[in-house]
Amino acid sequence: MEKNVPLIELKNITMSFDGEVILKNLHLKVYDKEFITFLGPSGCGKTTTLRIIGGFETPDEGDVFFNGQNITKLPPYQRNLNTVFQRYALFPHLNVFENVAFGLRLQKVKEPQIKARVSKMLALVDLKGYEKRPVGKLSGGQQQRVAIARALVNEPKVLLLDEPLGALDLKLRKDMQIELKRIQQTLQTTFIYVTHDQEEALTMSDRVVVMREGVIEQLGTPEDIY
Repeated sequence: MEKNVPLIELKNITMSFDGEVILKNLHLKVYDKEFITFLGPSGCGKTTTLRIIGGFETPDEGDVFFNGQNITKLPPYQRNLNTVFQRYALFPHLNVFENVAFGLRLQKVKEPQIKARVSKMLALVDLKGYEKRPVGKLSGGQQQRVAIARALVNEPKVLLLDEPLGALDLKLRKDMQIELKRIQQTLQTTFIYVTHDQEEALTMSDRVVVMREGVIEQLGTPEDIY
């Protein structure tokens, strides 16, 4: 895909909750294979923007385009993207392998292919050998990796990450920042990331979107923002 053709484009996005304006006439282009981060304080509209891209919210005004196609009204499961939330929402009754395989089973993928794809993903997130482990017996960082593997095993074009490192301690956060960047570069998947942590945004991103009170205040490379 050419650099000048956006993979995702938000046009004139406006959104209110209970009469309070959360997003004001937002415009944004996200490009293929890019790691882009929304940075800002709580209540600035970054998570709402992510949820609109994911199809979990419909804007009051404006449109969302994916590869040039208007997807504003499409439900999440019809969009070629996946989301990793701060609460990983893993299935406690399933082991690591079955958690990662869940989406593939829903799609009726054949068993040998499921095995190959899950194994490849677990190797990528450094959990090879953990297939039979119950997810309740994993550390926070390991659960985080299972959630990422589960989201990526379906090979989405875009991965949305909503403060996914928020529950981890400082050292683990630092390690996972490096891991996430490595995974993104290995798979060449577009990552759209939400954080209020400035260092996190500057460490991982190709571009940072600085938001405040529902508008984009600044957009640029980590060097520009710094």
